[in-house]
Parts: sequence; structure tokens; C-alpha cells
Amino acid sequence: MPISDYYKKIRRKIGTDLIFMPSVAAIIRNDDNDILFQKPHDGEYWSLPAGAIEPGEAPAQALIREVWEETGLRVKPNKLLGVFGGESFRFTYPNGDQVEYSVFVFECNNIVSGELTPIDGESADLAFIKEESKPKLALPYPDFIFKKSASDNAYFQWENNWL
Repeated sequence: MPISDYYKKIRRKIGTDLIFMPSVAAIIRNDDNDILFQKPHDGEYWSLPAGAIEPGEAPAQALIREVWEETGLRVKPNKLLGVFGGESFRFTYPNGDQVEYSVFVFECNNIVSGELTPIDGESADLAFIKEESKPKLALPYPDFIFKKSASDNAYFQWENNWL
């Protein structure tokens, strides 16, 4: 589903002005350690399978739902890799809608079921790509979260800015 009824109601009230959007994103690996990337229909850049958290949803629930809607895969998140946001995570959609994402990025090494096929019509292309060949992404995720050897600790942006 490209935009939920909840966000449609907000957009009717404020137009294209900037809104905060709690979101989730998944780093999904296949058996060859390639990472799944999604090319949206309305974007020039690739992204991770991702989407907004809806009212009443926990971040992990939103992740499972969003990944299925965009990829046709059922996944089980196994680790929180980091939480990202701020000005560098602002994005303007082709229709002018402005958002500032706060993104929970999860690692999902377990594809439970499904076939790689878009369900909701948002994905123009889905591809497992080697880490070293990752495409240019719409949001500035740090490179280290794509490393298979990422730390066991979740990353929070304040770690480099405040301490």
C-alpha cells in the first residue's frame, strides 16, 4: 500500500509540509550473503525494503508487514542494527510530500517463506545484490550497517555526536 489512510488524513490537513515519520527498514540476506534492495516505481534511487510504522504497530511488526507488502517475503527480524534520523533523513517525494524519517533498521537473516514478488505495487524491481556493489540509496545509511560483521550492538547516531 503506497500510503496508508492514516497518512492520507494527515496529508489532507497539512498538504506537502514536512512531517515526522517513524519507519522501519530491513537488511535481508540470502544464502549467498547478498542483500535485498528495492527500486520504487516513483524513485530514481534504490532503497531497502522499508516503510512507515502505523498507529498501534510495534516496529518489528511494521517491518514484517512492510517487507511482505514490498517483496512477497515473510521474514523474521533477528537484530536491531541501528536507529537513524534527523535532517539527513529528510526526503521529498516526486509529488512534493516532505518527510523526515526516524528509521529502525533491522537485520533479517531468516526468510521464513514467500516468493520474491512485489505485493503492493510499490516496487519496480527487487534484487539481491552483493554488499560491495550496493546501488546508490535514497537515504544515507552508513556503510557499516551493510557489513556482515556488523557489531552486536545497535548503533545510535548520538554515539558520534555527543560523547
